Amino acid sequence: MVMQVTFLGTGTSQGVPIVGCNCAVCQSINPKDKRLRCSLHIQVNDKSIIIDTGPDFRQQLLANKIKDVDAILYTHEHKDHVAGLDDVRPINFLQQHDIPIYAEQRVLKALQCEFHYAFADEKYPGVPQLTLNEISSEPFTAAGIPITPIRAMHYRLPVLGFRVNNFAYVTDANFIEEAELEKLKNLDVLAINALRKEPHISHFTLQEAIDLIEQLQPKQAYLIHISHAMGLHNDINNELPQNVSVAYDRLRLNL
Repeated sequence: MVMQVTFLGTGTSQGVPIVGCNCAVCQSINPKDKRLRCSLHIQVNDKSIIIDTGPDFRQQLLANKIKDVDAILYTHEHKDHVAGLDDVRPINFLQQHDIPIYAEQRVLKALQCEFHYAFADEKYPGVPQLTLNEISSEPFTAAGIPITPIRAMHYRLPVLGFRVNNFAYVTDANFIEEAELEKLKNLDVLAINALRKEPHISHFTLQEAIDLIEQLQPKQAYLIHISHAMGLHNDINNELPQNVSVAYDRLRLNL
């Protein structure tokens, strides 16, 4: 299995820089301190899978020259993870078929509400062409690729992470129960959210993420969903354990 992972966005819900902020991170000229909203591209052989379509999705598709999408997986329904779904329309045109999306029932209902025109009985020409697929925390297949969901909690909201082969992606979470942590053992790469150093009601802090990584022992871990409050990319990277790095937009891994 030939697999390539690209971090399309690694920022928190407001992105980095934040509008109107004059902090050192938001004013940084280092490209690694510029973070679009979280999204991921997984290429497995000739199949292309997206995890989450945030508000920056069009920009991410263009920047990474993505023209094919065989499936979209959703972690949860928050706006910074779903708002760009309409931008699949040119992909529909290029591929000439519907794009299957995979999400929990609650998330599918939210998408049907938010993008009601795409699911109307009488559709306006040119709307996104989508096929709904309900998933749970049980393994499923998307584009012929086996996917293992990981149940996590985003404060009180149940969300999903996803494991593909020996790579796993968990964003927007601050609790994973022991049974689900078992699904994150024996990984080559773990991508996990670490919002900032200070406590937060619904996200892992930097230290909480490091502690979890130490418990799970992946060969390599990357931190995602980064806030400007975390600090400068290079400064944080220099503080981390040897097998942990801060991810950045357009980082590409061959696994």
